[in-house]
Amino acid sequence: MGALSIWHWLIVLLVVVLVFGTKKLKNLGSDLGGAVKGFKDGMKDGAASEASSDASVAGQVTQAKAEGKDTIDVQAKEKS
Repeated sequence: MGALSIWHWLIVLLVVVLVFGTKKLKNLGSDLGGAVKGFKDGMKDGAASEASSDASVAGQVTQAKAEGKDTIDVQAKEKS
């Protein structure tokens, strides 16, 4: 009575196909795939912009050390 067997899953799959139809399920799958792809691309773009932002801050720190300053003035940017 614990886990569902393969027959239970096949019946559930059959009911889902009957209720939604194969065309809607196909569209749902492609929409989900597009959303995942967009999310991955966004994560890559975010990591790239964060790395360039870190590089500019590192340049400011190096410049401040070269000038002998004890404090570093940095402007905060709001994420969009």
